[in-house]
Amino acid sequence: MRRAETGFPVVGIVSVEWQDSSQIQHALEARFNAILTERMQDVPLLNPKLSVQALPFYPFNGDWVGILLTPWFMNLLLLPGAHSDWVAQAPGCKFECAFPYGSFTFTVAEEKDLGRYGLCSLFSPMFQFEDQKAAVAAGEAALQGLLSVPQQPMSRRDLLRGQFGPAK
Repeated sequence: MRRAETGFPVVGIVSVEWQDSSQIQHALEARFNAILTERMQDVPLLNPKLSVQALPFYPFNGDWVGILLTPWFMNLLLLPGAHSDWVAQAPGCKFECAFPYGSFTFTVAEEKDLGRYGLCSLFSPMFQFEDQKAAVAAGEAALQGLLSVPQQPMSRRDLLRGQFGPAK
C-alpha cells in the first residue's frame, strides 16, 4: 500500500507495479481499446485512419515514460514507479516533471486496470495524421526529443514537430 507524505496509507489508489515496457504497452492498449469501444464510438473527434497503440516505455527518474496514440489523442504518459510522490494526488491535479529537454506539466488521471498515471497532451484531435505510420513517427520523434538535451533552445512547438536542428 502506498503512503502519502504524512505517512498515512493512501486509500483507494489502485497501484500497478509495472515490470517492463511490454507489460505497460499491453495494458494501455487493452484499456484504451475498451474505451474506444465503450465510450468513443459516436464521438466525431476520431480519426478513422488511426488505431490505439502504445509506443515503447522507458524508465525515467523512477517512473516510466512513453507515448500513447489513439484515434482521438496522442499523449505523453508517466506511469508511476515504486516511489512516485505524484501518484498520491487526486485525478485532475497537475504536477511538473523535468526532462532533459525541459519541464512539462502533467495531469493526474486514473483508469480501471491502470491505476493513476500522468498525462500531457501532445495532439488532440488527431486529424493532422494521414495514417498510423505518420502518427507513430511523430510520437517517436517527440519522445526522442524530450529525452535528449537540446543543443540550442527550442520551443515546445518545435519538439512536437520533430524539428531538432538549428532554427530557421
